Amino acid sequence: MAKGDFITDVKEIRRRARQHIERGAVTEGYKANRTTVLKLLNEALATEIVCNLRYRRHYFMAMGIHAQPVAAEFLQHATEELQHADQIAARITQLGGEPNFNPDGLLTRSHAEYVEGESLVDMIREDLVAERIAIDSYGEMVRYLGNNDPTTRRMMEGILAMEEEHADDMADLLTTLDPTKA
Repeated sequence: MAKGDFITDVKEIRRRARQHIERGAVTEGYKANRTTVLKLLNEALATEIVCNLRYRRHYFMAMGIHAQPVAAEFLQHATEELQHADQIAARITQLGGEPNFNPDGLLTRSHAEYVEGESLVDMIREDLVAERIAIDSYGEMVRYLGNNDPTTRRMMEGILAMEEEHADDMADLLTTLDPTKA
């Protein structure tokens, strides 16, 4: 065989697959520290829930001449944050953990803060700050996961990409409504 050819022992893979079947998707080939990954994912879950709640409040509280298109953006982001939370909760369960939806301690588990904002510009600014926090946090998670948990890494990369889009949207709105921030 040439150097770099893929070689696997199918019989060994079959044998290992029959061991510890109660672990479901977590096979002997899972390289990450599952306890740490579950902790990180529950923090990301809390972050997404807090972001969903903040965006939803901003949607309902948006007032003024520019409110309608901005409120629509808030609602779209709230919906996407909830989809992220569902993805993360499903992955936690797949890894044999329990998604923590308990409202007690939600803000301490979340990386993002829940800041309401007084004006439309304040709301946009707070949402942008939260997106930037998520971008940094999720980027660190992606790097931590590396090749040790490629499924979770890919999921978090997808969520990270959406958070970057959200940040761009908020930055554009902020520049439009507060040109001094350009």
